[in-house]
Amino acid sequence: MNLPDSPKMPKFMQLVQWIYNPLQLMEASAKAQGDCFTLWLTNKQPMVFLSNPQAIQQLFTTPLEQLDARGSAQLLQPLLGENSLLLLSGETHQRQRKLLTPPFHGDRMRAYGDIITGITKEVISTWKIDEPFSVRDSMQEIALRVILKTVFGLHEGERYTQLQKRLYAILDLTSSSLRSSLSFFPILRVDLGHWSPWGNFLRQREEIDQLLYAEIQERRDDPDPSRTDILSLMMSARDENGEPMTDVELRDELMTLLVAGHETTASALTWALYWIHRLPEVREKLLAELDNFGDNADLNEITRLPYLTAVCQETLRIYPIAMITLPRIVQTPLEIMGHQFAPGTLLVGCIYLTHRRPDLYPQPEQFNPERFLEKQYSLYEYLPFGGSNRRCLGMAFAMYEMKLVLATVLSHMDLKLIDSYPVKPIRRGVTLAPSGGKWLIATGQHQKVKNPVGV
Repeated sequence: MNLPDSPKMPKFMQLVQWIYNPLQLMEASAKAQGDCFTLWLTNKQPMVFLSNPQAIQQLFTTPLEQLDARGSAQLLQPLLGENSLLLLSGETHQRQRKLLTPPFHGDRMRAYGDIITGITKEVISTWKIDEPFSVRDSMQEIALRVILKTVFGLHEGERYTQLQKRLYAILDLTSSSLRSSLSFFPILRVDLGHWSPWGNFLRQREEIDQLLYAEIQERRDDPDPSRTDILSLMMSARDENGEPMTDVELRDELMTLLVAGHETTASALTWALYWIHRLPEVREKLLAELDNFGDNADLNEITRLPYLTAVCQETLRIYPIAMITLPRIVQTPLEIMGHQFAPGTLLVGCIYLTHRRPDLYPQPEQFNPERFLEKQYSLYEYLPFGGSNRRCLGMAFAMYEMKLVLATVLSHMDLKLIDSYPVKPIRRGVTLAPSGGKWLIATGQHQKVKNPVGV
């Protein structure tokens, strides 16, 4: 086996660095070892990071018999469950993906536009003028409420409130590098009662499960064919043998949508608002584009605006929420760009380093939406949602939501950044997120330059 070089530090320290300073570890490794390097992030298997688009293309197009994703996201298993799309592989993965695809179809998605803009208006109406607020908290509230309404069709009520509360609590358990250690060190998963981190996690998960299974049972007992929420569509879906998803499968996919569908979007929206207000020229261009719209503008027209789209794309490039693709496990000997990989090796596309390549993205550390107006990037050069058959199923929904939330916020409120407040990328569970704090101020209602915008 011809493994690429690894950093000159003990394996245990590589894992500690990965938990606490992942960007520094990746950048230092790439500087010393180049496009392809090895990190030891598990006791058993080397993990090879690939950031050359040609290598990523090979990774994404190698047949499943040679590269398997089964069990590669085991860090997420305690939260999402064994039937989560993220943890499945082969035929089971294909079956589940087919069952889950229809709810995210474009026509279905567009029906959710009014829900997204309505929730956004409700949340921003609580911002007090000239008082700093937590952008992360507001964006997380918007994203979670959107998910609860579009996935469950749940409106305010006891179950809605309880789910919202429990999800906040369980996700808070991985909201920092230190708390994320629970995911990386199974030895820490000891139930010492409600006050221990793992004991707390298990109890929160049990309460969420009870709420999810109660909702599923109610739908089974009293089906309503007129419902258009994602859970109803998932329950009515049938595979090639006419079989529906089981309660456990539904639970695990619901958990995946709830967690992956709102945590990631909240981080992306927070970053977008930071960059828009960090760079006055970006804000001015975006407002000029949005202010051209009349009162009754079509929401779908707004989501097709080129500069708004480019701002969202650049937000997901500069600090991608997922730093790496889901790992693939080598099944039979494989060669990629001169390196021979033996069975058992884990291969990942390094999204963060690919997005920071100067040959693809000149001055990569600068936020520059224009690059997406000037050039089309391939699926192996720009990959914020992963790729191949593991590409994020909710990608179109996430982009649609991101554009509508930003357009609604900017069209209704004028905001200002507190210059002295540092906002940095930090680990949040298995994702990359902006650091917290109250670094944005609402200065007043937005006065449109031209026509009022219709959101």
